Amino acid sequence: MKKQVQLGKSELYVNPIGLGTNAVGGHNIHPDTDEEAGRQLVRTAIEHGINFLDTAFMYGPGRSEELIGEVVKESGKRSEIIIATKISPKFVDNKIVHDNSPSFLREETEKCLKRLQTDYIDLLYIHFPDQDTPKAEAVGALKQLKDEGRIRAIGVSNFSLEQLEDANQDGYVDVYQGEYNLLNRAAENTLFPYVIDHKISFVPYFPLASGLLTGKYQKDTVVSESRKKSKFFNGETYEQNLKKIDKLGQIAKAKGAEVSHVVLAWYLTRDAIDAIIPGAKRADQVINNLKTMDVHLTTEEMEEIDRIFQ
Repeated sequence: MKKQVQLGKSELYVNPIGLGTNAVGGHNIHPDTDEEAGRQLVRTAIEHGINFLDTAFMYGPGRSEELIGEVVKESGKRSEIIIATKISPKFVDNKIVHDNSPSFLREETEKCLKRLQTDYIDLLYIHFPDQDTPKAEAVGALKQLKDEGRIRAIGVSNFSLEQLEDANQDGYVDVYQGEYNLLNRAAENTLFPYVIDHKISFVPYFPLASGLLTGKYQKDTVVSESRKKSKFFNGETYEQNLKKIDKLGQIAKAKGAEVSHVVLAWYLTRDAIDAIIPGAKRADQVINNLKTMDVHLTTEEMEEIDRIFQ
């Protein structure tokens, strides 16, 4: 596997294994978040050659960007690091509302730049679509920011295929981020054909299905209440998922690898996917994710995994 890959048609080159950072300063997502541990996560990633950091205003809100900004600055490696962040949410009467209007996107970009302590963002996503703004108009605002050197690449996240087609009318979208994993492969039929056709890189979130695809859950594992709310851990579906993951475990064992490494390696064999951003809560997990690069799947193994999770 090549050390660095190009993200779609953008000018961004990344280690295929990035880092999802909602556990870095994301107090609203992980209430037990330790900020120093978060900083250490990012330091470890950078020290071990991960140069693709994925964050969002929503994590914290804003705190994840601030901590990443601090660590990247102290590393002295800003030019080597690809920072991706996402905007669109704002708080109205303590409720999250999404705004894709050009004026709001511009305003928020300036705030992101301050939080990240940088004068450009490598990849800026519109995090969620709003109801009102024509998507081509929203992306047009990002294209202006790109022309001004404020951002280097344009992304959209959580858009339907129809919204993506609208957003990409002028061919400005470089990266799409959406849910995709072995337990939810809907994007293969809806989004993959379009992004492949338009040289847009698909970055999957929930790649390990809230930890289920790591292989750490067995029939007798006590599942936390918060996990039970996840669609992957529901009753019969959960039992069926465990059986599939058990088969995956046999493939991993034969390769002397962990289940999660095999899963992540399989994603990197998909034409739509150039890079993945597994999250981590501890520095050792960051290092562990990198072992994915040592897993080489044969055509037979790829097809077998495809069959198990059809």
